[in-house]
Amino acid sequence: MKTATHSSPILGSRISPCGATGFLTLAAAVAGTLLLALPVTSGAQAEGAARTVATGSGIPLAPNAPDRYTVQSGDTLWSISKVFLQDAWYWPEIWYANPQVENPHRIYPGDILALTYVEGQPRVSIEQRAAAPVGGGATKLTPQIRSEALPQSITTVPYEVVAAFMGRPTMLDKAQVRSGPYIVAMRDRHMVGAAGNEVYARGLEGAPVDGRYSIIHVGEPLRDPETRDILGYHGLYVGSGAVAQQGETAKLTLTKSQREALQGDKLFPEDASIGMDFIPHAPAKAVDGAIMAVDDYSVLGQYQVVAINRGSRDGLEPGHVLAVQEAGGKVKDVYSRGGQTAGLAGLRKSVDLPEERTGLVMVFKANERMSYGLIMEATRPIRTGDGVRQP
Repeated sequence: MKTATHSSPILGSRISPCGATGFLTLAAAVAGTLLLALPVTSGAQAEGAARTVATGSGIPLAPNAPDRYTVQSGDTLWSISKVFLQDAWYWPEIWYANPQVENPHRIYPGDILALTYVEGQPRVSIEQRAAAPVGGGATKLTPQIRSEALPQSITTVPYEVVAAFMGRPTMLDKAQVRSGPYIVAMRDRHMVGAAGNEVYARGLEGAPVDGRYSIIHVGEPLRDPETRDILGYHGLYVGSGAVAQQGETAKLTLTKSQREALQGDKLFPEDASIGMDFIPHAPAKAVDGAIMAVDDYSVLGQYQVVAINRGSRDGLEPGHVLAVQEAGGKVKDVYSRGGQTAGLAGLRKSVDLPEERTGLVMVFKANERMSYGLIMEATRPIRTGDGVRQP
């Protein structure tokens, strides 16, 4: 029996093509039983083959999928999916929920997941819930609401990464720039502000005293590489401040500054509230877009944020997984005439090299015309201009 008690590695995992998938809406309450039905067409219990691929479904299981896995603090739904599957975005396709349980998606650190076979089909279920915070050890899973205080359930992607970006964004959509809170003036009619200065802001009605805000300067526009339309703007971190006085025009005291604060600079709550109740799945229809901006870097790796020139009007939603495609470029074929054109540049034929898949992006916020995504896997450096496609 194989048992795993650690998270599966993500970076460098094999990438496989994927068809259209379904979508499951997640509820926010706590409880439940989780089952993953991995259908097989053969009734034979060839365990090695079953572990390698779900025969007939085309969904590849991880070759080293364990019999049991203990959910760890710091796990994500993506990493747990990779424990049992080679391609994590197949999770909703193989999801089998007990219809008597309202919220089967909640998984907590300490829960034990078991891989078993039912009538020839491999399934993963929550075999044992984690020990309750108060009294007793782990208890056998039963289909009932848990009334004890609960540990934080796992999220689809690392919450702290997304929260850090939302609280201090480096890419802004047009709606944030057009209607978000902003600095309207400096106290004593100063032209600029720095740490220790007081500023006045509009759009913070109802903000609590001592509530902290990041100050972001609106930078160069983000243009769609295809249409050249402005879809958003780069954001430059200025500093932070705390609300000192409430009102239609609020007063803030600047507590930190990296550059001069100016009139018109935007304000974002440092502790941003972010919905993370989504699961990885492929878009239902074809997507053909591009990475148009990156979070402070020109070359990207795992868990960095990108802006994509496709949004909700193109069918994108949080949880959608996209394959990153590096453009192949062009080369001159000096052998098209048996090598005879090697010295005759004008006769060389141009050849388009194929695109190469270099990673996976998961959308965590979709606006109308642009989306924000997180790099989940990367086999090579990912750059601005790389294409994004349905995986």
